[in-house]
Amino acid sequence: MTNVQESSVVQKLSLDLRRAETLRNPISPITDAYPALTLEDAYEVQKLNIAARVEAGERVVGHKIGLTAKAMQEMFGVDEPDYGHLLNTMMHDAETPLDLSSLISPQIEVEPAFVLSSDLKGPGVTVEDVMNATAYVTTCFEIIDSRIVNWRIRLQDTVADNGSSALVVLGDEKVDPRAVPLDNLQTTLEIDGEIVETGNTKAILGHPANGVAWLANALAPFGGRLAAGDIVLPGTCTRSFKLAGSSSARGFIDHLGAVSITVTGEPYEKSKMTA
Repeated sequence: MTNVQESSVVQKLSLDLRRAETLRNPISPITDAYPALTLEDAYEVQKLNIAARVEAGERVVGHKIGLTAKAMQEMFGVDEPDYGHLLNTMMHDAETPLDLSSLISPQIEVEPAFVLSSDLKGPGVTVEDVMNATAYVTTCFEIIDSRIVNWRIRLQDTVADNGSSALVVLGDEKVDPRAVPLDNLQTTLEIDGEIVETGNTKAILGHPANGVAWLANALAPFGGRLAAGDIVLPGTCTRSFKLAGSSSARGFIDHLGAVSITVTGEPYEKSKMTA
């Protein structure tokens, strides 16, 4: 694509994805229509939509990191993670029932969340730097959703779609990251009282703080940084689980505590099937 074509395509795709999210009406994979779309183009789409939401009054409160598991990287043919932005409107109170009717095809993941006490700016950020810059860690849910029909995504699709992000639910525990073995914590996900996924945090790039360090260093060439107060999700060590048809979910990470939500309503995907 020429620069003019690239700019036009990026603008179009940002509008298409924004409209799909607003209307809960997923679109075809953007990589089907634009196979030449690069990863850099996809991040430009993401940034355009984040900028539009900020201009409308939302605030960036952190970042999420994806593709931290080796198996997922191999599936997408990449050798490093990806990332998306977290906005204040994505933060969901655990005490409030989660209404799926605002989502398309939601899935849930349990993972640790880092809340920073000081800035992290690369290059050269290390795990030790991350630990020293973290106010606390806690268990959280990330609710992921795709504005691409049937989750038919390639890497550029999910990056353009802000890492397939939707909502975040933080647990109540606030744990000093230096007080627990963050790289060896058993993790479980329960749906309606039944354990459906288990894992260990060592599967998150060997240590969850590696993901945070990677992101701080990845943002550096563009003048970006992770800021004090940011929430950073380093990725999950379990598979995601579809939420449609569920009534409750509970996630637990050893030493970091639990997070629970109740679930109501039906997402677009299920309501369309039963209409």
